[in-house]
Amino acid sequence: MVIVRCHLTLHDSLFYATREMGTLYETERYLHNYALSYALFSDRLIHVPYFSAGYRPDYRRDLTKLNAAGIYVTPARPIRWDYLLVTWKMAQVTYYRKPERFGRRGNFPENYGRAKELAPGSELEFYVISERPTPLPRWIRMGKWASKLLVEPSPPLQAKERSGSFVSSVALNPLDVEGVLGTCDVVSMPPVSLVVNACITGRYYELSDGTAIPAGMRYAFPESDTRR
Repeated sequence: MVIVRCHLTLHDSLFYATREMGTLYETERYLHNYALSYALFSDRLIHVPYFSAGYRPDYRRDLTKLNAAGIYVTPARPIRWDYLLVTWKMAQVTYYRKPERFGRRGNFPENYGRAKELAPGSELEFYVISERPTPLPRWIRMGKWASKLLVEPSPPLQAKERSGSFVSSVALNPLDVEGVLGTCDVVSMPPVSLVVNACITGRYYELSDGTAIPAGMRYAFPESDTRR
């Protein structure tokens, strides 16, 4: 098993709406492993079409291709981060739309909002676990604005497989964990909330620096997932 630690550095502000609170759209400081997987492998393994008739991704169809290739990407945890608060306002175009002072979502203007974005220079870390050495792109784009991020992978890390109870050193997608998940802290974000500081019983990899990563992780989806 090949385990590579990857360092991410933002070269643009990064925005995606994790939470919507009135006119404030907030970006979580963690990056979901679904989004990272698309950014890293959309040009080689996932093959996202140039044109899509809808806005709903088919996670089951796309990410099971990485399962077949023996590749798994963990969510990214923040190492050093900062935020930008950006205010935007769209003009009322009255010649084709009726002016509305307040929108349907609440008692606030429909054409006004604020975006809380991760600032350039923020740094994150994630792991790529694969059955064989896997080339990774040096630059990727993510978020609503297709922000530019630098990917710096480490040399493959030495790891020993062990079994028992441990505390995960990395952020996790709980659907993908093979072992028994105990206490943890939840990071609420769509489409699947992440967990950190998770106590797990099962197989895991112990790296030379003491980092513990669950073994046997694969992309998994709830049976009731209508998006497939």
